[in-house]
Amino acid sequence: MRLQKTTELISSDPQSTTQRLDSLEFFTGLKVIYLGGTIVEDKQHTPILSIPMKSRRTTRWDMFATWVGANANNGTWFVGGVLAACGFAVAMKVLVLSSALSYVFLSLIGYIGYKTGVSTMAISRASFGERGSYLPSLVNITQFIGWTAVNTFIAAQSVSLIFHQLLHWPLWGQPGGDRGLVVGILIMSVLHILSVSSGSRSVQLIERIGIVLVFIFVLWESVAVFKTVSMDQIIGWHVPAKARMATGAAIDYVAAFNLAWVTAGADFTRFTSIKNNAIHTPFWGALIGVVWFAFIGLISTISIAISSGVYNANNSDPSTIASKLGLGVVAFLVIILTSMTANAVNLLAAGSALSNIFIRLRLKYSLWIVVLLATIVTFIPMFVGSFLDTFESFLDYVGMVLGPTIAIICTDFYIRAHRHYEVKQLGLINGKYWYHHGFNWIAYLVFALGVAFFIAVHQMPLFANTVGATFVDMVLSGLLYYILMAIYDRKGARHAN
Repeated sequence: MRLQKTTELISSDPQSTTQRLDSLEFFTGLKVIYLGGTIVEDKQHTPILSIPMKSRRTTRWDMFATWVGANANNGTWFVGGVLAACGFAVAMKVLVLSSALSYVFLSLIGYIGYKTGVSTMAISRASFGERGSYLPSLVNITQFIGWTAVNTFIAAQSVSLIFHQLLHWPLWGQPGGDRGLVVGILIMSVLHILSVSSGSRSVQLIERIGIVLVFIFVLWESVAVFKTVSMDQIIGWHVPAKARMATGAAIDYVAAFNLAWVTAGADFTRFTSIKNNAIHTPFWGALIGVVWFAFIGLISTISIAISSGVYNANNSDPSTIASKLGLGVVAFLVIILTSMTANAVNLLAAGSALSNIFIRLRLKYSLWIVVLLATIVTFIPMFVGSFLDTFESFLDYVGMVLGPTIAIICTDFYIRAHRHYEVKQLGLINGKYWYHHGFNWIAYLVFALGVAFFIAVHQMPLFANTVGATFVDMVLSGLLYYILMAIYDRKGARHAN
């Protein structure tokens, strides 16, 4: 498609510009800066897609449904089940406080997307450098592929349980039980390709349908739980001493789970023209979604521990819970469908990050690649032998790399840049955000030190038993980045004079 024809395609119908831009990016792989019907393109420039205010059409309901749906999934239930190791009261406190603090950063990133009109990974070019943004993009790819794998594995267990009930296939863990799980993973991979086949528009459609199904399912599961045990029994249940999780460790797990969504924030808020819809709606949508569905996972896991007399953290996933509660095939089908609500967002964010690294790679091909990679990663628990161990190791990785990354991006925009980026400079060789050969090595240094700090302290009793390491790491990373960049900017100003 020639540039002239592309310009005509975009500017001929202002009412549908957003849809056309989305389609253009998706089907041609062309990344453009759109400014009042003009495509800015330069040989020295990596074109960046910036959505203008007049072309933004995402409503409050769309935004709310997206972020509730993002947490209305299998992974959230499983996190709630894992938190059962803290006991009900501590688990709820950790869930609410750690989630709320995490989603403050979702609001911060959301505002940047609203202000600039570009994706989170494109935004990271301003702090990490044009080429340096490959690092946060790689972090985003790995963590969203990981979350896709988590949801896929849980959904695949539901598929295997359906095959067990209908065809009497053995379950995973039994001789020959791998067959049902493998088939389940492959089926989910095909469904994921279909779910993202039309870009962000299909994500919105899936979220709208999925949120209704999930709402019905959680009510159903709640009724099943309270038929078995009372709320007083759940509140009064005591965790076996050997299985108890430290408060700080729980804070870190919840933070890692929630921060994973933060780096997708601007990918969606850039499509709204309402400031509050970029700041408040994602915060409340995500918070309501995570508290609501983690609560269901929490009480379900505790109810099974009470009714069976045995607490096993490996029984925290929704498929196992639904099976033990006797909810049947319909429940498994709902779990399969709801995994698609979260994974549509996961895959779109991972595909966008991959496109930021390989700028000539069309988004639809990026999505196919990340689906393939996620499929491969989903098989890892089968070799490790424990889904829970794999999941907890993954959460440690997410918290370790996302904390410094998010802290650097937010500190750069809000403090160093005073809430203003020059969007036309994003992608420009030897431009404002080029730094040294395209890399901001200060951001890389701070990232490395942040990762090292997390590894060094997150298991120390001082942190594990109190506030955890994640948020402390973010504060220190942000502060260090600000100090070092202030020195860098001061030296640059002296040279300019």
